[in-house]
Amino acid sequence: MPQHEITEVLDRPLSRELLARDLTRLAYVAKDGTPRSIPIAFTWNGTEIVMCTAKNSPKLPSLRANPAVALTIDTESHPPKILLIRGRVELDVVDGIPDEYLQLNGSYEMTPEQRVEWEREVRSLYDGMVRIVVTPTWAKLIDFETTLPSAVEELARRRAERAG
Repeated sequence: MPQHEITEVLDRPLSRELLARDLTRLAYVAKDGTPRSIPIAFTWNGTEIVMCTAKNSPKLPSLRANPAVALTIDTESHPPKILLIRGRVELDVVDGIPDEYLQLNGSYEMTPEQRVEWEREVRSLYDGMVRIVVTPTWAKLIDFETTLPSAVEELARRRAERAG
Protein backbone atom coordinates (compact mmCIF):
# COMPACT_ATOMS: atom_id res chain seq x y z
CA MET A 1 0.00 0.00 0.00
CA PRO A 2 1.52 3.37 -0.95
CA GLN A 3 2.53 5.61 1.96
CA HIS A 4 0.18 8.42 0.90
CA GLU A 5 -2.80 6.02 1.13
CA ILE A 6 -1.72 4.84 4.59
CA THR A 7 -1.35 8.46 5.71
CA GLU A 8 -4.80 9.33 4.33
CA VAL A 9 -6.43 6.48 6.29
CA LEU A 10 -4.58 7.27 9.51
CA ASP A 11 -5.30 11.01 9.26
CA ARG A 12 -9.09 10.56 9.17
CA PRO A 13 -10.81 11.93 12.29
CA LEU A 14 -12.14 8.50 13.31
CA SER A 15 -8.68 6.94 12.86
CA ARG A 16 -7.15 9.64 15.06
CA GLU A 17 -9.83 8.93 17.67
CA LEU A 18 -9.05 5.22 17.61
CA LEU A 19 -5.29 5.88 17.72
CA ALA A 20 -5.89 7.78 20.98
CA ARG A 21 -7.36 4.70 22.69
CA ASP A 22 -5.50 2.65 25.32
CA LEU A 23 -5.40 -0.86 23.88
CA THR A 24 -4.68 -2.56 20.62
CA ARG A 25 -4.70 -6.24 19.80
CA LEU A 26 -1.31 -7.32 18.55
CA ALA A 27 -1.33 -10.38 16.27
CA TYR A 28 1.87 -12.24 15.48
CA VAL A 29 3.15 -15.74 14.77
CA ALA A 30 4.65 -17.53 17.77
CA LYS A 31 7.89 -19.51 17.57
CA ASP A 32 5.87 -22.74 17.35
CA GLY A 33 4.14 -21.44 14.21
CA THR A 34 0.74 -20.86 15.82
CA PRO A 35 -0.99 -17.47 15.79
CA ARG A 36 -1.22 -15.22 18.82
CA SER A 37 -3.37 -12.15 19.44
CA ILE A 38 -2.84 -10.24 22.66
CA PRO A 39 -4.22 -7.01 24.08
CA ILE A 40 -1.45 -4.53 24.74
CA ALA A 41 -1.30 -0.86 25.64
CA PHE A 42 0.07 1.45 22.97
CA THR A 43 0.69 5.03 22.00
CA TRP A 44 0.69 6.65 18.56
CA ASN A 45 3.41 9.23 17.94
CA GLY A 46 2.13 10.40 14.57
CA THR A 47 4.12 7.93 12.48
CA GLU A 48 4.54 4.81 14.61
CA ILE A 49 2.65 2.71 17.10
CA VAL A 50 4.79 2.12 20.18
CA MET A 51 4.14 -0.64 22.71
CA CYS A 52 6.41 -1.53 25.60
CA THR A 53 7.05 -4.88 27.25
CA ALA A 54 9.33 -6.60 29.74
CA LYS A 55 12.74 -7.67 28.45
CA ASN A 56 11.86 -11.30 29.31
CA SER A 57 8.49 -11.30 27.51
CA PRO A 58 7.76 -14.56 25.65
CA LYS A 59 6.58 -12.62 22.57
CA LEU A 60 10.02 -11.11 21.90
CA PRO A 61 11.73 -14.21 20.42
CA SER A 62 8.71 -14.65 18.15
CA LEU A 63 8.80 -11.03 17.01
CA ARG A 64 12.55 -11.28 16.35
CA ALA A 65 12.04 -14.42 14.24
CA ASN A 66 9.06 -13.01 12.33
CA PRO A 67 8.55 -9.25 12.66
CA ALA A 68 5.34 -9.14 10.57
CA VAL A 69 2.38 -8.10 12.74
CA ALA A 70 -1.22 -6.96 12.52
CA LEU A 71 -2.97 -4.60 14.92
CA THR A 72 -6.66 -4.07 15.60
CA ILE A 73 -7.95 -1.02 17.46
CA ASP A 74 -11.71 -1.00 17.87
CA THR A 75 -14.69 0.15 19.86
CA GLU A 76 -17.13 -1.90 21.90
CA SER A 77 -20.33 -0.18 20.72
CA HIS A 78 -22.48 -1.12 17.73
CA PRO A 79 -21.73 -0.59 14.96
CA PRO A 80 -18.08 -1.12 15.80
CA LYS A 81 -15.42 1.26 14.55
CA ILE A 82 -12.31 -0.68 13.56
CA LEU A 83 -8.83 0.37 12.54
CA LEU A 84 -6.73 -2.41 11.05
CA ILE A 85 -2.99 -1.90 10.65
CA ARG A 86 -0.24 -4.14 9.32
CA GLY A 87 3.46 -3.54 9.66
CA ARG A 88 6.80 -4.85 10.81
CA VAL A 89 8.15 -4.43 14.30
CA GLU A 90 11.45 -2.99 15.31
CA LEU A 91 12.56 -3.90 18.82
CA ASP A 92 14.44 -1.33 20.84
CA VAL A 93 15.86 -2.47 24.19
CA VAL A 94 16.13 0.47 26.57
CA ASP A 95 17.45 1.00 30.07
CA GLY A 96 14.87 2.25 32.52
CA ILE A 97 11.25 2.99 31.65
CA PRO A 98 10.51 4.43 28.19
CA ASP A 99 8.56 7.68 28.20
CA GLU A 100 5.97 5.98 25.97
CA TYR A 101 5.21 3.42 28.67
CA LEU A 102 4.38 6.17 31.13
CA GLN A 103 2.32 7.99 28.46
CA LEU A 104 0.39 4.96 27.25
CA ASN A 105 -0.89 4.33 30.74
CA GLY A 106 -1.85 7.98 31.11
CA SER A 107 -5.57 7.73 30.40
CA TYR A 108 -6.39 5.28 33.18
CA GLU A 109 -8.18 7.02 35.99
CA MET A 110 -5.79 7.45 38.88
CA THR A 111 -5.58 10.05 41.56
CA PRO A 112 -2.30 11.95 41.61
CA GLU A 113 -1.30 9.88 44.65
CA GLN A 114 -2.12 6.62 42.85
CA ARG A 115 -0.14 7.78 39.83
CA VAL A 116 2.94 8.47 41.99
CA GLU A 117 2.63 5.02 43.61
CA TRP A 118 2.11 3.31 40.23
CA GLU A 119 5.20 4.97 38.75
CA ARG A 120 7.24 4.05 41.85
CA GLU A 121 6.17 0.41 41.48
CA VAL A 122 6.95 0.38 37.74
CA ARG A 123 10.41 1.87 38.29
CA SER A 124 11.18 -0.65 41.04
CA LEU A 125 10.03 -3.62 38.91
CA TYR A 126 11.72 -2.96 35.56
CA ASP A 127 15.42 -2.29 35.06
CA GLY A 128 14.66 -1.81 31.39
CA MET A 129 12.03 -2.55 28.77
CA VAL A 130 11.68 -3.27 25.09
CA ARG A 131 9.92 -0.77 22.85
CA ILE A 132 7.94 -2.60 20.16
CA VAL A 133 7.71 -0.08 17.33
CA VAL A 134 5.39 -0.63 14.36
CA THR A 135 5.53 1.57 11.28
CA PRO A 136 2.31 0.95 9.36
CA THR A 137 2.69 -0.60 5.90
CA TRP A 138 -1.08 -1.03 5.39
CA ALA A 139 -4.17 0.43 7.06
CA LYS A 140 -7.95 0.15 6.72
CA LEU A 141 -10.67 1.94 8.64
CA ILE A 142 -14.06 0.22 8.90
CA ASP A 143 -16.97 2.24 10.27
CA PHE A 144 -19.92 0.30 8.76
CA GLU A 145 -21.26 3.59 7.42
CA THR A 146 -18.79 4.74 4.77
CA THR A 147 -16.48 1.71 4.80
CA LEU A 148 -17.15 -2.00 5.18
CA PRO A 149 -15.07 -5.16 5.37
CA SER A 150 -13.93 -6.04 1.82
CA ALA A 151 -16.08 -9.22 1.69
CA VAL A 152 -19.20 -7.25 2.64
CA GLU A 153 -18.31 -4.56 0.07
CA GLU A 154 -18.13 -7.30 -2.57
CA LEU A 155 -21.50 -8.73 -1.55
CA ALA A 156 -23.09 -5.26 -1.71
CA ARG A 157 -21.60 -4.73 -5.18
CA ARG A 158 -22.98 -8.10 -6.38
CA ARG A 159 -26.41 -7.28 -4.94
CA ALA A 160 -26.41 -3.93 -6.75
CA GLU A 161 -25.44 -5.65 -10.02
CA ARG A 162 -28.28 -8.18 -9.65
CA ALA A 163 -30.78 -5.42 -8.90
CA GLY A 164 -29.61 -3.12 -11.58
